[in-house]
Amino acid sequence: MIKIQVKPNAKRSEILEESCDFLKIALAAPAHEGKANSELIRFLKKERGWRIDIVKGKTSKTKLVDIKHD
Repeated sequence: MIKIQVKPNAKRSEILEESCDFLKIALAAPAHEGKANSELIRFLKKERGWRIDIVKGKTSKTKLVDIKHD
């Protein structure tokens, strides 16, 4: 599991900060109707090959996610 802080409405999706148990990610999607969560899932699949489940914080900027490596 890892804690992720998201920044929605960015110009592009990218990792802004990283440590062993924390990621800060800018997302090119609005925090509306689950679009930022969908972009987070898509982005981490593309960039890291991770499948994730959002365990806590679906409506928050700080999320706890479970990582499943492919």
